Amino acid sequence: MPRTLRGAQVVLRPTDPSDVPVLAAIRAKPEVHARWRGGEDLVAAVREDLAEPGAEHLSIEYGGAVIGMIQWAAEDEPDYRHASIDIYLDPAVHGRGLGTDAVRTLARHLITDHGHHRIVIDPAADNAAAIRCYGKVGFRPVGIMRSYERGPDGTWHDGLLMDLLAEEITEAP
Repeated sequence: MPRTLRGAQVVLRPTDPSDVPVLAAIRAKPEVHARWRGGEDLVAAVREDLAEPGAEHLSIEYGGAVIGMIQWAAEDEPDYRHASIDIYLDPAVHGRGLGTDAVRTLARHLITDHGHHRIVIDPAADNAAAIRCYGKVGFRPVGIMRSYERGPDGTWHDGLLMDLLAEEITEAP
């Protein structure tokens, strides 16, 4: 059962249907839409994301307002067990350490409360801001996934596989 998690600056709480319009508006912002897309109907896209089996979705709050969403899923095959994270934030709050706080808070929860020893995240290889954010939490580049994701222009783009081992998570500065 998802629960509310408190970071140094953000609160991660189970996403509620009432969050959908705000999350769709964030997804519509060009900087987010370029990475997350979702077609013409972003309300439907967010609802579809929330209905994805096996994924847990948490709304990210800062100052009492929803500023984004973070989600995670687990690979439960015992020999390959790990978790994965995805996140998007309103560009209006970029550069404040809120994404780093959200990723660190969720990673700590996955390690401490779910017993994961390894977490992966896969930003676009050209998303320098995301890569810096994840690096601050302790994620390390593993390798380039060539032609990993189709971009809005229809061409394939590389992704960067990053992972974090439980003992490598950093504390907030």
